[in-house]
Formats: sequence, C-alpha cells, structure tokens
Amino acid sequence: QLQLVESGGGLVQPGGSLRLSCAASGDPLEYYGVGWFRQAPGKEREGVSAINNNRDTIYYADSVKGRFTISRDNAKKMVYLQMNSLKPEDTGVYYCVAGPDWVAVRGMFKSELMNYWGKGTLVTVSS
Repeated sequence: QLQLVESGGGLVQPGGSLRLSCAASGDPLEYYGVGWFRQAPGKEREGVSAINNNRDTIYYADSVKGRFTISRDNAKKMVYLQMNSLKPEDTGVYYCVAGPDWVAVRGMFKSELMNYWGKGTLVTVSS
C-alpha cells in the first residue's frame, strides 16, 4: 500500500515556474514507477511524466518536453515535478501516481495501469 500527497500548486503567470512535490508513505517508494497526470477542465486526463526506480527510464508528454523535469528521492520518499515556462494550457489538477516500474516506458504510462493516486493539486497559469 502507498499513500500519496501532492503540494506546490498555485497561481502563476505565463512564463513562470512551479515545483510540485509528492510525499509518499507506506511501502518503500523503490517498489514503484512514479509520475504525474493532469486534468484540465472539460478535458481528458493526460499523462505528463513518469520515472522508473533506477531513474534510467523517463517519459515526458510531447506537450511538456523541454519545460518540465521529473525527479524522485527514494530515501525521502518524495517525487517532484519542476515546471518551467508555464503556459495557460498547463492549467489543471496535477495528480501524483505510482504503479509498476515499467510504466515510464513510452506508450505504457496509462491511467488504468496506475495503482495509487494522490488527491491532486491545482495549477493555474493565468495573467
């Protein structure tokens, strides 16, 4: 079992930055691949980024590549998402997720494969 709690969301102007954090409790974090989904109002949930335990497989959605950076600290049981050059279309609720270690492989980061979800943190990008 794993519990996930996100923090770090808020209101930011276009071009700004935010760092999301996810605190995990329960099982050792190294058991899981972890990542972030987001959902904008009226849109389907989108897989944003994922990272495996060894940090040698990382996935980014094309929409965030070059702007977002995912990282994890297993000892602290934390997952992070550094978001730079934010755009209004990045607005949404961001969810921290955990699942099988292979979910970071491109094409495998799907919501139905994730075992654990946080409650989400709202990111609003607006001037």
